[in-house]
This record gives sequence, structure tokens and C-alpha cells, in this order.
Amino acid sequence: MSQPVKQPRVAIVHDWLTTMGGAEAVVLELHKLFPDAPIYTSVYNRGALPAFDGLDVRTTYLQRLLPAFIRYKHTLWPVLRASAFRKLNLSEFDVIISSSSAEAKAVRKRPDAVHICYCHTPIRYYWSHYEEFRREFNFGFLTPLIRPFIPVLVNRMRKRDLESVNGVDHFIANSTVTAERIQKYYNRSSIVIHPPVDIAKFAAGRPTADTKRSGYIIWGRHVPYKRFDHAVQACTELGVPLTVIGSGPDTERLKRLAGPDITFTGRITDTELIERAHQAQAFLFPGEEDFGLSAVEALAAGLPVIGYAKGGILDIVTDNETGILYDKQSIDGLMGAIRILERTAFKSIDLTNRSKRFAPQLFDTKILEVVRRVIHK
Repeated sequence: MSQPVKQPRVAIVHDWLTTMGGAEAVVLELHKLFPDAPIYTSVYNRGALPAFDGLDVRTTYLQRLLPAFIRYKHTLWPVLRASAFRKLNLSEFDVIISSSSAEAKAVRKRPDAVHICYCHTPIRYYWSHYEEFRREFNFGFLTPLIRPFIPVLVNRMRKRDLESVNGVDHFIANSTVTAERIQKYYNRSSIVIHPPVDIAKFAAGRPTADTKRSGYIIWGRHVPYKRFDHAVQACTELGVPLTVIGSGPDTERLKRLAGPDITFTGRITDTELIERAHQAQAFLFPGEEDFGLSAVEALAAGLPVIGYAKGGILDIVTDNETGILYDKQSIDGLMGAIRILERTAFKSIDLTNRSKRFAPQLFDTKILEVVRRVIHK
């Protein structure tokens, strides 16, 4: 009698679980593919992530060591976090899948186990965006104490980050630009598998072709690198309506920049977001992102995207087909793109159809194919 084939034991590792975003959606989708896999993470804010309720989430010692009021200040703890991941005992697992834009890929494995890293980007504040991080680093009263040590700390952590790469057997990049960074900074090749996006949710109830859409819309976390300020100032200058959805540390500054045609909603439900998306004329994407989840959501809702032509948006938007791309990241550049869009016709159904290449089913198929291939190699 033949023996049953032993299924490999899988572990999922993620940098931190503190707010819900695109990277956390990847973790949830991975867990759907491997429902018996525990999820290891540095720290976990249970109350902020109801989608993870009931899942086997296991934290590092940092969950107990760090006081709650500073536990989730991620840029304060790179040294401790890297150490915490290296100390995890994952020897029982045959396949480790890390979801990482920071130190999760530093985990160790058995010599015969396989480590697949789904990389959202090499650590931005060490590599591709170090100068920006060094210039904009701000932790209130702690800033003057920490800032002088940033170059020394980053040089040290770059070396440790490169050491952690040696433990990764296979890299998956979330976009073409991330694959280019993996090659540039880690000297490793990768394949591109775009993150899963719930396009069905945004496409549902989409207006008919004769529905009148008006005004512009932008959503996401209000942080400086997303350049919501460019959207607010461009629409204020042009005197066109803009709906700004979400919140964050940059919200109050954005409100001070806004003219009378700018509406701030704060955080709203998914249902309200989708309703407002279906009423808008176009979505603004003035920042440089590693992928661009919100841009895919906008396409699914039938919205053309006006985007700064750098980063992950180049995998999502084709100029004059699914939106308008502009080369200079400035208010004037965005204003020029808005003027072009005003005289360009797009069909909502075509935009929604183009978003289907980011459906979760495609992500699932490609991830399972990679896992099967490396297991049976």
C-alpha cells in the first residue's frame, strides 16, 4: 500500500500587523491559500485589524517588550525587529513565505526548507528613498536625539539587510519597479506577481454609460510621500471639485492648502467610498508608490487615473488608454494632466475590464504555481 503524500508545513511571516492596507490584504490572501499556516509578525494591533480575528497570529517578543504607546512606531525599532525575526524558531516548517517591505525576510529556516519572499519593496528608508527618509524623519521631541545617528544606523542595517537576503531562496516582486530594485540593491532576480485587489467590490453597482460623472477624487492615508498636497493645490488652482477621502498625519496641513472646491470626508465605509468613486470623473494618483492598490480600485470603479509616471503605476495605467500619465512630479505637472483628461474620452466599461488582470484569482494561481515548483524542484 502506498504511503500518503505528506503535505509541506507552511508558515507566513509579515513585518507587522498594525493597520489594514495592501500588504495586509496580501497576507490574508496567502492565508486563504494556506489556511493551516500560522502568521508570524513582529507586533500585532488586534483591535485595528478585525479581518485577522480568529487567525493563528504569533508575535515576537517585541509585543511584550515595547510599551503600547510606542509599539507601532515602526521606524524606531529596525534593529530590534530584525533581531526578533532572526530569533524565531521556524524549524518545523518546510516552506516559509515572507511578506516583506522591512525585516520579515530576516527569518531563518532549516537547510532543506524553502523561503519565498513576496517583496513589496527593498526597505525604502535604507535604499531607494533613504535621502527622503533622512530629510523628513520626524518623531517630535525625539527627532533631535535620533537624527544624528541615522547615517550610522542605516549603514549598519544595510549590511544586516543584505545578510538577510542570503536566506531567501526565491523572490517575488509586487511590481516591475520593485523587481528592478531587488536586482539593483540585492543583486537578485525575481518574478513579478501583482498583489490581489478586490476589483469585484468596486465594479459592483457601477453607473451606466450615460450616468453623469463630475469632479475628481483621491483616497488613501494622508502622508507626505503620497503627495495629496499636489492634488489639493492643483484642484484649488484650477477651481475644480476634489473629494479627499481618508485621514492621516498630513490631514490638517492639507486642509490649510485647500480652496472652497475641496471636500474632506475623513474615514468612511467601503460602501460610501464606492458610491463616491462611481460619482467622480477621474482618480488622482500624484505620489510614487511601489505598486498602487488605489489606482487599480479606481479602474475597477470605471475611473480613469491621472498619475505621476514613476513607480508601480506604470504597471497599472497606460497613458491615453486607462488614464493620463505626467512626467514631472509637481503641481503644474498635475494641472497639465487634468487639462488633458478634460478633453479625453474614456469608456468606464473598458477601464473596469482592464482592472481584471489584478483579480485575486490570478494572484492565487501564480502563487500556488511558484510554491508547487519550488517544492518539487
